Amino acid sequence: MNKRQFLSIASVVMTGISGLITTATAIAADAPTSKGKILLVAANQSKASNGWPLGVWAAEISHPYDELVHAGYSVDIVSPEGGDLFVDPYSDPRHESGYSAHDIVSLGYLTSPKTSPMLKGTKPLAQVKTSDYAAIIVAGGQSPMYTFRGNQSLEKAIASFYEAGKPTAALCHGVAALVDTKLSNGKHLIAGKKVTGFSLAEDKFVEKAVGAQIFNWYVEPAMTERGAKYVQGGMWADFAVADGNLITGQQQNSGRSVARLVMAQLQKRTAKK
Repeated sequence: MNKRQFLSIASVVMTGISGLITTATAIAADAPTSKGKILLVAANQSKASNGWPLGVWAAEISHPYDELVHAGYSVDIVSPEGGDLFVDPYSDPRHESGYSAHDIVSLGYLTSPKTSPMLKGTKPLAQVKTSDYAAIIVAGGQSPMYTFRGNQSLEKAIASFYEAGKPTAALCHGVAALVDTKLSNGKHLIAGKKVTGFSLAEDKFVEKAVGAQIFNWYVEPAMTERGAKYVQGGMWADFAVADGNLITGQQQNSGRSVARLVMAQLQKRTAKK
């Protein structure tokens, strides 16, 4: 190859690269704006009464996130106390147990340089302006059983979304945040409402499998005691229900269904405007 041929080829290559950059810039400029911002609350790390470390369940963040973002919504992940989140090792598809090896969505989320940083340095809930968001989703895992119930900042945020008529969702053990939440009239939010959450049968199954009692209370009976109408779809079912703008999901397999119910309500709200 002589010098003239080299320069000719180089010119073509550079023209192609320039075109790609221009096209990419144009696509970015023409990209649709977000349909709305969704607040996703995840639990900070805690310990079980037996000392086991507890955290968030990856699928309860990655699955709703994936569903919402692909539909055009933006998602901000926060936590009650802020800081780094601890992902339950058994929910990580790379864990040696293979328990979540099938969860390729979480694998992508936890390894992507775009999404994995979202679990680091989360903003404290107290610093969040809830009026900036169209809906709230409270994720589960096992830590919420020690950190969500009685958390006044979280309960205040939930009540604020609910009373504003915005989609107010929780799934799995994240529904622990709903148990003591009261509305401005002093009544419990879930009283008389159809709800779901991690079933007592599932809790007992897990404790038998690990050979230890993890919690000293359970969400199903606790919600029933508050006057809620608890329903479920069966062991490990993808199951979610809506009662008005209150949305609940049974467990980690229900994240997408919860997100879809949230989006369905947001679309109705938009259509009314």
